[in-house]
Amino acid sequence: MFHVFKTFPNKIHALWDINIHIKKGEFVFLVGPTGAGKTTFLKLIYRGILPTKGQVIVDGVNLSRLKPSLVPYLRREIGIVFQDFKLLYDRNVFENVAFSLRVVGTKNSVIKQEVNEILNIIGLYPKKNTNPHLLSGGEQQKLCIARAVVSRPLILLTDEPTGNLDPETSWEIMKLLFKINVWGTTVIVASHDKLMVDKAQKRVIRLDKGEVVSDSKKGIYAQ
Repeated sequence: MFHVFKTFPNKIHALWDINIHIKKGEFVFLVGPTGAGKTTFLKLIYRGILPTKGQVIVDGVNLSRLKPSLVPYLRREIGIVFQDFKLLYDRNVFENVAFSLRVVGTKNSVIKQEVNEILNIIGLYPKKNTNPHLLSGGEQQKLCIARAVVSRPLILLTDEPTGNLDPETSWEIMKLLFKINVWGTTVIVASHDKLMVDKAQKRVIRLDKGEVVSDSKKGIYAQ
């Protein structure tokens, strides 16, 4: 992001002169109080919104200049894990993960291979025929992550992925994200979880009132 500003119609300045470079394959925490601009930051990366001013460049592409018809192709390279799961509760675990591959016309043989592989990696293979509402909160979050990364995206964005989980389950989720990062996927985690962020010892970008107030390569949540 280069000199990025985002102002909404209600005159709220969500982001103010953001200059951040995240390298391919990095693991980054995005922290700060509620209303600091974390979710807006993530939305800019997958072109959920456009900046009011400045440039958001993802994999060499200026998103403000990207034709609307090409946005779906951009999003195929970006996995997103939302706060509220957004699972398909009328389908089983396997079909939830397979869905993103089916919509882009992936062959059934490839879907079977890729979905079973990712379910093995995250530890949900034994429950592949289970309905998501029968899973624990941690398992549902793992399912969301599996769905987001089954196509091996360049970037994984997660918004409070451990927000409603106990500390032990939260660390399980974090270790899963570390594993995905080892694949070469750039991982950006928006989080309020100070203990987890401090324990992880990864790069920490802190926002406050829409501005970057600190950027530590191996930092802590900060006060």
